[in-house]
This record gives sequence, structure tokens and C-alpha cells, in this order.
Amino acid sequence: VFDGLTVFENVLVAAQRKRTGPTARRTVSEVLERLRLTAIANRIVGQLAHGQRQWVEIATVLSQDPDLILLDEPAAGMNHEEVRRTAELIREINRTQAVIVVEHDMAFIRMIAKTVTVFSQGSVLVEGDVDTVLSDQRVRDVYLGRSAA
Repeated sequence: VFDGLTVFENVLVAAQRKRTGPTARRTVSEVLERLRLTAIANRIVGQLAHGQRQWVEIATVLSQDPDLILLDEPAAGMNHEEVRRTAELIREINRTQAVIVVEHDMAFIRMIAKTVTVFSQGSVLVEGDVDTVLSDQRVRDVYLGRSAA
């Protein structure tokens, strides 16, 4: 994100990669509304809280209408309320786009995941619903630093 631009301007820069003029502006308005960011649309990004900045980053991605969104620890450094809101946003986005989240915070994963895949040393260790994966002894061993069986 560009700290000196407003939220709207940041998302517009991204939207203009695929659209021009009124179409780009309409896309920005739709994305900001979808992510419930219209109230901060005219704020300078450099003055936003950490969580809000993360949401602006997500908005810039959405403005380009991707089929797949990859997020790397999207809730890192957020307070509890920001984490809850981020989980809501991810669930909302996942209604229309595929989302892959790399995350180590299992409480956050419980908030967002349908299917969890745990990798260890470049290979899939286990995949399934959250409860199944978190109860798997191999997953516990990897997280505790023991070698996987």
C-alpha cells in the first residue's frame, strides 16, 4: 500500500490495472462496500491502524477480481477484534473466490477454515477438517518440534 494515498486511491491504483475511468471507480466503491471500508475511504493509509492497513491490502487484491487469493499470516500483529473482523472478511471473500491462507495461529484457522492442509518439509502431512487435523498426533509432533512419523 502507499502510505501517502487515501484508502480509495490505493484501491483505485490496483483496480486500474484491469479497468479505466468510471468502471475502475465503481469497482473500488463496490470493493470498499463489500469489505465495509467505506467509512475510511478518504483516510490516508499511513495513518491507519495495522488491521485497517491489512484490510486495504486485501481490498487492492479484490479490486483486480482474482480467482485465487493467497494470504500469508493475514492476522499477524492484530488485536482480538481485528482478528475477528479479518476472519469475517476472509469468509466473505471465500464465497466468490478461492482463498489459501498460510497461518500458524490455530485459533484463527478455526475461525476461517473448512479444510486444513498441514505441510511438513515440503510435503502434505495431513489434510481434513480442523478438528481432525488438530487432533492428529503427527501434526502435534511437528508443532512440538518432534520429527513426523
